[in-house]
Amino acid sequence: MSTTMGRARALPQWLELREPADAEARSLELVEELEPHLPTGRRVVVHDLGCGTGSMGRWLAGRLSGPQHWVLRDQDAALLAVAASNPPARASDGSPVTVEVRRADITRLEPEEVMGADLITASALLDVMTADELDRFASTAASAGCPVLVTLTVTGHVKLSPSHPFDRRVADAFNTHQRRSTDAGRLLGPGAADAAVAAFTRRGLEVLARSSPWLLGPERSALAAEWFTGWLGAACEQQPELGAEADAYAQQRLAEAAACRLAVTVDHQDLLARPR
Repeated sequence: MSTTMGRARALPQWLELREPADAEARSLELVEELEPHLPTGRRVVVHDLGCGTGSMGRWLAGRLSGPQHWVLRDQDAALLAVAASNPPARASDGSPVTVEVRRADITRLEPEEVMGADLITASALLDVMTADELDRFASTAASAGCPVLVTLTVTGHVKLSPSHPFDRRVADAFNTHQRRSTDAGRLLGPGAADAAVAAFTRRGLEVLARSSPWLLGPERSALAAEWFTGWLGAACEQQPELGAEADAYAQQRLAEAAACRLAVTVDHQDLLARPR
């Protein structure tokens, strides 16, 4: 799923571009909090929901010790093919990591499909869910009786430097777009992290939340430009009246990115829900 593109199909090129920034942003503190809740002395089974190209596994598997088996689920067969061709290497202690892929609509998973999981993960997912979808996700995940690590949920807070008077109008329009109505219902957008905390808490889990911002400086200028283009495009789709000023604004911002003079902070939140 994309930080900027709502429920649109995530393209492999976009996921590849953002993977290093995702890896830098995710909370290592929550990994430390997670490890004591994983079994030892046997293989750990991880279900990664909405896995995309498998970046969560490539990031997390090498930070956990012991043998692991990852079950990667996504509705997009093309993304699953990429995930299968580029699996995690090994655990932090050199133990083997195996992978299987399963095509599935993760908003419709049944509890029995995650039975036996020792850990459930997801990334860049909750903000493109409806309230009903998130509630079902939380219910299914909680039914497994294991920790749930969900990373990179957008909060709606962005900062561009240098600042521009048009930034705020675009941000407001984009956040409204993230909450738009779809055939499935109204998307949660920036309210998703709070909704997830409430949903997991209602089910008796302890929830820890940590900030996980993208910090896109000169070394991430290509990602900053791609993110900006999608961000502005979604805002103009929501409020077409922005178009009159948007062209000049885009030219300036993209020129700044090309010259490595644009810095962008895109705030996210990571959540660890674990049995008490």
